[in-house]
Amino acid sequence: MSQSGSLDGKVALLTGAGSLIGAAIGSKLVAAGARVVMAGRNESHGAEVSAPLGEAGIFLRTDITVDEDLDALVDLALDRFGGIDIVVSAAAIFECGMLETTRDNWRRSFDTNVIGGAMLIEKAVPHMRERGGGSVVIIGSISGKQSQPLRIVYPTTKSALLGMTRNMAQALAPDNIRVNHISAGWVWSRNIEKRYGSRERADAFAAEFHMIGRMADPEEIADPVVFLCSDGASFITGADIPVDGGYAAMGPESLGHAYRTVPVLDGFSTTTNTK
Repeated sequence: MSQSGSLDGKVALLTGAGSLIGAAIGSKLVAAGARVVMAGRNESHGAEVSAPLGEAGIFLRTDITVDEDLDALVDLALDRFGGIDIVVSAAAIFECGMLETTRDNWRRSFDTNVIGGAMLIEKAVPHMRERGGGSVVIIGSISGKQSQPLRIVYPTTKSALLGMTRNMAQALAPDNIRVNHISAGWVWSRNIEKRYGSRERADAFAAEFHMIGRMADPEEIADPVVFLCSDGASFITGADIPVDGGYAAMGPESLGHAYRTVPVLDGFSTTTNTK
């Protein structure tokens, strides 16, 4: 999807930039005309994703749980590009303990997945007001809306992002700052590669959960982000946009695995009224 020029003159802050999703978002924002200050904890990944962007993309090693790091990120955008119009909050850690989860694990997950993004948005808002408004996009997950096996902590943090989106959208609407949320389905990532080994194997696992029969490419999350940041989405705020390959629409019967495992009795017709 080409959105060239839709963000000309805009300046964006992007967290989670070292991830595959973050890299795709940064690349798409720049292709649309924006200049981007990218934040992440892994310097080698940061260098890798920022190098192709030239002067339009800058990476700063950032721990979003540290206020001084967030201040430095905001200051870099102001010093290098003169303002802030967009915040894309995409940083996350995937710690999914069950009932054995520690208090430290809960704190670390909320600090990264929820609080860090909230604090960055708060710090960016005064500068967005100076520019007459702007756009915030929060990258969430279908995990925030569905119960899932083998995990409690990560889905709970993602649920919190939905509430944060709604309430920030209302609070910032008078300032012409729109706040929207993307519920991403399963997306190819470094974490997924570690867990499943290959894209083919990961897609085979994820196919049952998505009507489209595979997980998303990072670029398929990035394109809706660019749209939400553009004037084309000027009347969209407080929204949750499912970019999930049909995951949320299917419900618990999924693609019919249960029907294949326990088929109906021979001779039964689904098209005949048997009353």
